[in-house]
Amino acid sequence: LREVSKGGGSVLFVGTKRQAQETIAEEAQRCGQFYINQRWLGGLLTNFQTIARRVRYMIRLQEMEESGEFERYPKKEVIKLRKERAKLEKYLSGIRDMKDTPDALYVVDPRREEIAVKEAHKLGIPVVAIVDTNCDPELINFPIPGNDDAIRAIKLITSLMADAIIEGRQGIDGTLTVKEAETEEEPETEETEEVISVRE
Repeated sequence: LREVSKGGGSVLFVGTKRQAQETIAEEAQRCGQFYINQRWLGGLLTNFQTIARRVRYMIRLQEMEESGEFERYPKKEVIKLRKERAKLEKYLSGIRDMKDTPDALYVVDPRREEIAVKEAHKLGIPVVAIVDTNCDPELINFPIPGNDDAIRAIKLITSLMADAIIEGRQGIDGTLTVKEAETEEEPETEETEEVISVRE
């Protein structure tokens, strides 16, 4: 991950199990990368342009509400739009600024995130993952042996991954400090069905 970051690449942090959700979001934001911590949407990588359209729609809804444009709509329509915005933000806010597929994935529990790992392999995106005894390390490019059910272990390993990314970025410009990284803005076929479910 340090080398990916050093080359200017992006990393997508993936961890949707309860024990990982908070850490995944915090550490990805700390190092200025992207994350999915609620549910992996089928096609997020292999059908990225469709997902990107949903992200743009989410941003448009945010802008409409912030500008007061919602006030021009009937109350019933506003309730519907706000509900849709909330659902999109829940699943897609972590990739709001991701303009293309990532250069690497960091995954907590690749067995649970099997679809994400398969999509990454299909596109040739390397996967770094915490691999517990119930996972096959042969499926992971860079396995990290560890307990993917223990919150402390997840937090420790994930923070080290974020540190490596920050170090890599320091290697690019020599100016990014950990503090700056912390304040940096964070940044669906079977697949179609997944996309539609977010749209509903």
